[in-house]
Amino acid sequence: MPRWEQGADDRLREAALQLFLEHGYENVTVAQITERAGLTRRTFSRYFADKRDVLFAGSERLPDALADAVEKADAALTPFQALMTALEQVGEMLADRVAPHAAQRRAITSGSAELQERELTKFAAVAAAVDAALRQRGVAPLSAELLANVGVAIFRTAFARWVDEPDAAITLPDRMREAAAELAHALDVH
Repeated sequence: MPRWEQGADDRLREAALQLFLEHGYENVTVAQITERAGLTRRTFSRYFADKRDVLFAGSERLPDALADAVEKADAALTPFQALMTALEQVGEMLADRVAPHAAQRRAITSGSAELQERELTKFAAVAAAVDAALRQRGVAPLSAELLANVGVAIFRTAFARWVDEPDAAITLPDRMREAAAELAHALDVH
């Protein structure tokens, strides 16, 4: 018998999402998740640190991925263009990974103050990493911080619209370009 059950992480994630949607995040235990998935607590612990991790697993890679993409963007690009290039590249990679559960995860997160706080912490880490990457490109510290926070706002707005207003013809990078254009229009930037 194999030591690691194939697909166990997906079964645990599916069970957790169903239970969170049925009963609310705060009202679900790891024991209930493992029971629904037909797995053990030990198996759960192999894949997830806690029940929050079911929703946020992998998100710890987002800050580095965006920072790396900003740093590798063409040196001829303006800081904002480099930021947008990074957002679009990472958005394209991310879309395939998160699409199957994005709407469920968003619904669950929006109903929990604890998860909303965790989401804010995640995006603070993203902003810090992008800020550092922009500084590496020679952007002044205050400008880098501003652009990093603008990038996070564009990302969050685009992601929310991509999840809440699904359209197979509109990609996550498309939504990012839309959010940036909307911001530029609101600021009357030409």
